[in-house]
Amino acid sequence: MHEVLLYALPLFGLCMLAEWAWGRWRGRNTYGLADTVSSLSQGLLSQAAAVVTPLFQTGLYAGLHARFALLPATLWHGALSWVLAILMYDFCDYWLHRASHESALFWAAHAVHHQSEHFNLSTALRQESLYPIMGAPFFIPMALLGVPTAQYAMAGVVVLLYQFWVHTEHIGRLGWLDGVLSTPSNHRVHHAVNPGYLDRNYGAIFVVWDRLFGSFAPERERCVYGTVKPLASWNPLLSVGQFYVEMGRRMRATPRLADKLRVLFKSPGWMPPGFVPAPLDLDVRLAQPRFDPAAPHWARVAAVAAFVALAAGSGAWLWFADDLADGINMAAAVALAVGLWGVGALLSQRVRGAR
Repeated sequence: MHEVLLYALPLFGLCMLAEWAWGRWRGRNTYGLADTVSSLSQGLLSQAAAVVTPLFQTGLYAGLHARFALLPATLWHGALSWVLAILMYDFCDYWLHRASHESALFWAAHAVHHQSEHFNLSTALRQESLYPIMGAPFFIPMALLGVPTAQYAMAGVVVLLYQFWVHTEHIGRLGWLDGVLSTPSNHRVHHAVNPGYLDRNYGAIFVVWDRLFGSFAPERERCVYGTVKPLASWNPLLSVGQFYVEMGRRMRATPRLADKLRVLFKSPGWMPPGFVPAPLDLDVRLAQPRFDPAAPHWARVAAVAAFVALAAGSGAWLWFADDLADGINMAAAVALAVGLWGVGALLSQRVRGAR
């Protein structure tokens, strides 16, 4: 999969540049330097995680398909079979996505994608490192129905690539398409923390699933993006671990084992007996300014330079990763994580005298 994404990266970059230029020209720039670098850093981390977890990317699926497929692979040929595979993948992904908002354990893996308080094409590349590991079981029905592993993997690429264009504020409502497909309008709702928008519009390609299963909401008011409790950090490792730490705090605060387990599987907002959460006022959250502390010019320049170097090195590594030993790939992934932590540390520097 990462080879396909490497081919797509130049197009992604041009699209982001065009969106930034359009926003500047219209006086409605939706980009922030630190936020964009942070989102792209998560994209690099997600690709590194994919390289070192092949068992969860396709290995589990391939093993189940080989042993338990109910339909022969010969049925999965021709254009119609590809359409069906994409539809099936999108349907399974809807339930994975929904579980990732309604179960704390799954939300912990998925939250990374929602932490940006901006909404632009770079947000689409803010992918989760642990999401594929958590999500692998949701696609078992495709394996049982005999969808070949290669077709399953390519269907996943199609669904992932489709979602790139829906992460923008510069495309408005699209009429009847908003009732069928995941569009920018529908996906803005999904990323918003407005009370009427929370946990809505899960569909990756088709929003029809949301209409069928009661999770659809149209865009009616200005969207405020991010998570209910903002990350407020450029540390990429903290970003990945934020809600896992929160679950640990809740589990330690409650004595009963049953309640500790409920922390994992009930909704992300559920609080166990004994845990006293910080007061939350959604009206205050909606009025809260975006996290964007000023960093010194030197730190911003150094962060961008370091990120570009890490991205170039990662591209070269990912291109040859399939031919490298597991130990080398693991060492490269760790080195990338440390490097991106350094980029986040540079962006977190404060202007002298600023609070």
